Amino acid sequence: MLVFVGIALQVSGTIDARQIISLAREYAGVWWLGVLLIAIQVVLFTFALAGSTLIWIIAALFTPFTSTVMITTGTTLGGVMAYLFSNKMSDEWVRKAQDSRVYQLMREKGDLYTLLALRLMPGFPHSVINYSAGILKVGLTRFVPATIAGSAIKSYVYSSVIYNATLMENSTGDIEFSDIWPLLALSLLILAGIAVRNYLGHK
Repeated sequence: MLVFVGIALQVSGTIDARQIISLAREYAGVWWLGVLLIAIQVVLFTFALAGSTLIWIIAALFTPFTSTVMITTGTTLGGVMAYLFSNKMSDEWVRKAQDSRVYQLMREKGDLYTLLALRLMPGFPHSVINYSAGILKVGLTRFVPATIAGSAIKSYVYSSVIYNATLMENSTGDIEFSDIWPLLALSLLILAGIAVRNYLGHK
């Protein structure tokens, strides 16, 4: 709802997003702002809320490298917290998670490469991965590295696009397919490699 309100205010000319971003960047050097944004991500991911939406704020305020570090940290810590929290979920929530295709996939193939491929998939909800991994008790030695690597690669691509868009006068700030196709291609390539490996392993 906040996103739609913000877009409506920008389109109507009530607010100037670029001016707000410029003002907000003056506070980017304050140490507590980064910590606060990471903490908000952790809380949102822990309770299966849209923690990924903070990338629009973080990437607009900080350089791509700094944004990548912050988003990867928040996603990883939030993912681990959601992983642990999912063990305390009620039976009803567990049954809902078990009905998802991701749960079924991870139950059969919960290896590092599958987790990495899912993390890299553009637009894929991290909370589904976090909760499914926690319920299935996927090893943290696979879960954490996949989360770090997938989040770092994915957030750097998104952060670069968003940050550069805020510097361009005529940019709409939209993320186009040409910006994210490498993520999709890499994710599909990993999944294809897993499928081929499994096929050869059953022959």
